[in-house]
Amino acid sequence: MTIISLMKQVPLPSEMRMGEDGLMDRTKAKSIINIDCGYALEAGIQIKNENPDAKLIVCSMGPPSFEESLKKALSMGYDEAYLLSDRRLGGSDTYATGLAISTMLKHLGFGKGLDEDFLIVAGRQTSDGDTAHVPSQVAENMGIPQATFIETADLVDGNIEAKRIIEGGYQMMKLPLPCALSFTPTGIDPRRPSLSGAIKARNSEITVFSIDDINLSDEKIGLSGSPTIVAKVANIKSERAPVKMSEGHSETELVNSLMENIKSGKNTLEVKEKKEKKEKKRPEGFEEIDFRDGASGILTWAEVVNGKISRPSLELLTPARDLANQLEEDTQVTTLLIGKDIQDLAKELVAHGSDEVIVVDDERLEEYRILPFSEIFAQVIKERNPEIALFAATTAGRELAPRIGVKTDSGVTADCTALEIGEHINRKEKKIFAPILESRRPTYGESKLATILGFVCPQISTARAGTFEVPTPDENREGIITNFEPKLKKKEFVSEIIETVRGEGGLQSLFDADIIVAGGRGATSDDLKLVQELAAALSEQGVKAEWACSRPVVDDGTAEYARQIGQTGKTVRPKVYVAIGVSGAVQHIAGMKESETIVAIDHNAKETIFSNADFGIVGEYQDILPELIEKVKSGFTFGLEVKK
Repeated sequence: MTIISLMKQVPLPSEMRMGEDGLMDRTKAKSIINIDCGYALEAGIQIKNENPDAKLIVCSMGPPSFEESLKKALSMGYDEAYLLSDRRLGGSDTYATGLAISTMLKHLGFGKGLDEDFLIVAGRQTSDGDTAHVPSQVAENMGIPQATFIETADLVDGNIEAKRIIEGGYQMMKLPLPCALSFTPTGIDPRRPSLSGAIKARNSEITVFSIDDINLSDEKIGLSGSPTIVAKVANIKSERAPVKMSEGHSETELVNSLMENIKSGKNTLEVKEKKEKKEKKRPEGFEEIDFRDGASGILTWAEVVNGKISRPSLELLTPARDLANQLEEDTQVTTLLIGKDIQDLAKELVAHGSDEVIVVDDERLEEYRILPFSEIFAQVIKERNPEIALFAATTAGRELAPRIGVKTDSGVTADCTALEIGEHINRKEKKIFAPILESRRPTYGESKLATILGFVCPQISTARAGTFEVPTPDENREGIITNFEPKLKKKEFVSEIIETVRGEGGLQSLFDADIIVAGGRGATSDDLKLVQELAAALSEQGVKAEWACSRPVVDDGTAEYARQIGQTGKTVRPKVYVAIGVSGAVQHIAGMKESETIVAIDHNAKETIFSNADFGIVGEYQDILPELIEKVKSGFTFGLEVKK
């Protein structure tokens, strides 16, 4: 058996920079092994420890400087290291990256037969891209099953048994070899290299391939061969007024000051008159290209959880309808609904904005499963030929969309916060591509807003959960409901869901809450007990309150992923967001910055969170929160009126 770890070297998040061309400039940034990849490396070693005859190899794609991280993997215990390095790969999007890596693996002899004993392990996503696409794309290119967002995995009787994190809980899965797994940073911490390992790595050779060595054409790689491009990058600026800080010499005085500040209102920004934007003139003499080649309509996916359509799937219908209105007059919004006993849910989708609902009702598909679901989508796309396909960026959507992208040779844009129809002017070729989907996503630590364009239909994007409002349902709205019978083979069902466990809280209640109390790394000395007590006290006062956390809290196992707020978690818009012990990393701010009012509590007055808050208290949360909880029990509700 061979365990193959896919690893990427990334710039330190604090040193990430983007060039004018929209590509990462790594020239002055210190680099490390991507955090998630470190957990995959360790997972590979753990499986090897239980199976001593297994061989460990590590593979990467990037510039020669990546050899540094590959050497570190060797010093941790890996046997061989391979690097795909070629200037012609520069600017590759995730589709091109997945194709290149899988081609290298095939060159090494993997993926040529279904009876092979190999396992691919990878990190969930990389800190410089945060797409979570490549593991799915490699798996599809290799023709093997996959599971993403994995916390733990073991080889048992020739099968992989894995724990997969999902919204509100987890799944236990069984997958046959060969297969691919992507790991979250909640597993076993990666080990430090040993002295003997470091000596071994120093004397080891890393095999470096060019695309010619692995017989990879440059047709579908690099900037010119990728189905998506970065068309524009803009800085993201905060529009929140300076914070109002509490004053006092004791916890009681500080909390009383907070109450007075909230009563008197926030600071305000000076409103500057906006200059009218001048309409850009289209260049004359340019050829207008409709690259859609007959593709039309918008396809969305309705994810079913516990017998109900998930809220993020309903949210998708808001941008879908907006895009349809921007396109031709008769553009249709079609939703694919897959599950068991789901006919009644189709009417709900029509009421929320779908013109047609395609229903696949099959008792084998009661739970989401990546292989049959991606195959069904591929068959529907082939039959209907949509120009746009939209998915919610849930754990399922984040692995399903890129796998479908490989099946349809389409690029995928991840985690979008804005979608609209526009045009692309190629001045070099004197061509205008229109209409085209402009997918906008925060990137590089949420400091930039990138506009991504795709030139292959369907143009696929995932939308960040909580970004769009759920459309107001119209029970009188009429639509078409169509049954679809896909042709599914036995190989689509080789992966087995052993058990699914979901809690009551988390995803839905965070979207509905009026007040969210969030704990960060600085509020975990009591395992978020006081954070939860504050949320409970607010609930007792009749407030719709819920507790949440930042990514480091999930990564260290203190809270479940369903409660994570931020770029790789949920986006929320409560009336009040109380951040406790949250440093204010841009990735977290991305998920809560649209809150009406933000209250920050931290012991360090210099933390970034105070630059993104309306009200603040500097102090130890263990001292402040008991006082604040007592005030809430006496009726304080952060300025919200509560109906008794």
